[in-house]
Amino acid sequence: MTARGAQTGEDAGKAAGTRDTEDLDVEEALALANGSAGHFPGGGDLPGGGHLPGPGFGPGRLPGPGPAPAADGAASPGHGTGSGPLPYGTPYASQADPRTTSWPRAREIAGRAARGIARRSPVSAVLDAALGLVLAEPVAALTDLPSFDTSAMDGWAVAGPGPWDVREGGSLAGDAQPEPLTDGTAARIATGARIPQDTTAVLRTEHGRTDAKGRLHSVRELSHGQDIRPRGQECRSGEHLLPAGTLVTPAVLGLAAAAGYDTLTAVPRPRVDVFVLGDELLTEGLPRDGRIRDALGPMLPSWLRALGAEVAAVRRIGDDAKALQKALSRSAADLIVTTGGTAAGPVDHVRPTLHSLGADLLVDGVDVRPGHPMLLARTKEDQHLVGLPGNPLAAVSGLITLAEPLLRVLAARPAPEPYTLPLRDGVHGHPHDTRLVPSVLRGDHAVPLRYNGPAMLRGVAAADALAVVPAGGLRAGQEAELLDLPWAAAGIGVCFT
Repeated sequence: MTARGAQTGEDAGKAAGTRDTEDLDVEEALALANGSAGHFPGGGDLPGGGHLPGPGFGPGRLPGPGPAPAADGAASPGHGTGSGPLPYGTPYASQADPRTTSWPRAREIAGRAARGIARRSPVSAVLDAALGLVLAEPVAALTDLPSFDTSAMDGWAVAGPGPWDVREGGSLAGDAQPEPLTDGTAARIATGARIPQDTTAVLRTEHGRTDAKGRLHSVRELSHGQDIRPRGQECRSGEHLLPAGTLVTPAVLGLAAAAGYDTLTAVPRPRVDVFVLGDELLTEGLPRDGRIRDALGPMLPSWLRALGAEVAAVRRIGDDAKALQKALSRSAADLIVTTGGTAAGPVDHVRPTLHSLGADLLVDGVDVRPGHPMLLARTKEDQHLVGLPGNPLAAVSGLITLAEPLLRVLAARPAPEPYTLPLRDGVHGHPHDTRLVPSVLRGDHAVPLRYNGPAMLRGVAAADALAVVPAGGLRAGQEAELLDLPWAAAGIGVCFT
């Protein structure tokens, strides 16, 4: 990745006060228009320019985890199920919304929701299809490795002390048992070839010379067994190689093949259906007539595969409530991911549809920017739905916050080790919410990137990780938690297969 998006101090100065409206989400833009925006504590600008608004908010959403008003006006003890959308355009209170879930808590709930699902039966995967799966059973060697004495180098197999008479022919990798050697003789041998019986050592090509009579001499001292890989040097048949729970990487595939395996017993990938909502989305060409290109339809399937999922279907539903309800009720996937429709607008059908299906809202809004209207619901005993906001970077935030922990548990993948790095540049925070800021890793620092508004992908496309910025922000030099993006953590060839 390059640091083209990295903001320098000069960039920040030029960008101050110039943040475009498109760099604000709907609630923030409304707050600015209503004059309720304020600067962050201490003042200053976000990377990319402009001030984030203060605690004024725009349209409402379903009550999140926490008490919702009951029909008689008393507080309801329900947790996270909601009671229907707030009137469209209802402003938020100018303080942290008590109905939403904190960002760390939302990730915890998503992981715990997956743990409540019955364990799925392991599958037998051929090696070509096993990359990215997790072993459901240990791998034990089915043979000695190597399974016979082999040459570690090109050269000569020699017997006894030199000089040696070199016999005709030789041994190549893949040849059957070669003829035995006798003292004072040698035979050409290739790397990986089977060692002739009674061989003392392998003399490397660069360490041997022949005299005028054709006899072979060693130009340096040769020790007994030199450059011979003895049978079972790496492991013996039946020896434990890898435990259950190991992520299948290219190296694991190589080891399994060498140890005699054609298939591996693994945890099946969780199946995901992706439903793309929005009548305004185009699938080709340039934006026109008030419509925009769909960025999430092309982006989400690969990202979900990187999180360990099998994408069963990608469907474009538009803003059709009946079609959405039909699609949700018929899906047999382990996880449904919807894009858009999670706010409280006139064509935002996700929450009303979930309510009509009797789904249990586990997370109804998260204290994170971008992506706060995201949601997590249990639609069936063994099925969940993650509702992503329609703005692309907000959708990425939803993937990282809700889909990643849930899919990681379903796929039995190990949790990544948390780590922090100091920020090269300061990042202003939201007054109450966590921010996820695209960043590049440069040496022992993380560099926050510009173009980090909810509708923007330019920053994350150049990023290695998302920096977790707590409410109130971080100064230059302060440590920030980093969440590696799939391509930075594993490489494109591994994570998107």
